[in-house]
Amino acid sequence: MMEILKTVKVLNLSDWWVCAGFVRSKIWDVLHGFRVRTPIPDIDVIYFDSTIINELEEKKNEGRLKYLLPTIPWSVKNEARMHIRNNIDPYSSSVDAISKFPETATALGVKLDERDKVILTAPCGISDVVNLEVKPTPYFLENKELSFIYNQRILTKNWEATWNKLNIHRI
Repeated sequence: MMEILKTVKVLNLSDWWVCAGFVRSKIWDVLHGFRVRTPIPDIDVIYFDSTIINELEEKKNEGRLKYLLPTIPWSVKNEARMHIRNNIDPYSSSVDAISKFPETATALGVKLDERDKVILTAPCGISDVVNLEVKPTPYFLENKELSFIYNQRILTKNWEATWNKLNIHRI
């Protein structure tokens, strides 16, 4: 995990975080006593740069990361443009975007400071993830349309097949 964080740090992206499953799955693996990390489909890297909001720039950053660590399934997104794709109000920062992820247990991000110390952001807290609770974020609870997306994610992710101690809340 540190190698991934150090690699992303090299890009010097503004307001960057490695988030979602990268953090959540590691916590759940430890709490389930797994000796080997469960595979995750991608490594979500987000940043916030309102000066260049085109997808091509994100792909360039993915390419840079692939060059540095070619075996990692990188996914890079600029949260300054993701509100357009998601048809919602603009985010004010990467942490604001993380707070609006579907599940509280996924609304987590990590990065390194200037001395390579790990910084965690958890705008919805860490209680749910460490207590193996899967709940919608407040943002997803506010809207029926988003509630549907949350419930679909719960079905398609099928997390309980991997982490059987989870308590999944459906809405």
